[in-house]
Amino acid sequence: MKSKGIHILVVDDHSVVREGLISIICAEPGFGVVGAASNGAEAIEAYDRLLPDVTIMDLRMPVLGGVEAIGIIRNKHPGAKILVLSNSIGDEDIHLALDSGAMGYIFKHSSIHEIVPAIRSVAEGNEWIPMDVSDQLRHRVAAGVLTSREREIVHLIMLGEANKEIGDRLGITEQTVKSHLRNILPKLQARDRTEAVTVALRRGIIHLPET
Repeated sequence: MKSKGIHILVVDDHSVVREGLISIICAEPGFGVVGAASNGAEAIEAYDRLLPDVTIMDLRMPVLGGVEAIGIIRNKHPGAKILVLSNSIGDEDIHLALDSGAMGYIFKHSSIHEIVPAIRSVAEGNEWIPMDVSDQLRHRVAAGVLTSREREIVHLIMLGEANKEIGDRLGITEQTVKSHLRNILPKLQARDRTEAVTVALRRGIIHLPET
């Protein structure tokens, strides 16, 4: 039987961040950490076993990322309350996390005075979308949203592939690739391919390969 208070699962692949969060949480009256995980796969297993009141979830992790883990947990446990704590300020990452079922999103540079009320709010069943996060989401609405094919093309440009190579890989003509690029550049407000990749990385539309 659970003791009283808010029981929290902490998920982050960086041990320093994970242990720091645990220290902050354990110092707060009424909070308790019931478990920790270092990737999305571990998070799913830990959630199934512990059924925490709130899960604090990072996004960029090995094995299984946060967005995927959130979707799986919410599918298995529709009432799961998940708060994302991430370095990613990209509007696409924020959108995907919330669309997958996260109830709140805060940046890792947030102070303890922002993190604690966020946890309490999510525990009470409320969304937590601070102003800096909502500003990024408004930017996504104002800017163009890339289609899945357009995201594929920008990703392949990031990997250094030329238009013909991209066409061969995707089974489309080089001319079709160029047509997609004519749509991509204004959506990203970019002047050329290089700037398109830079903007897409910043917004979280694409990500650098894991090293």
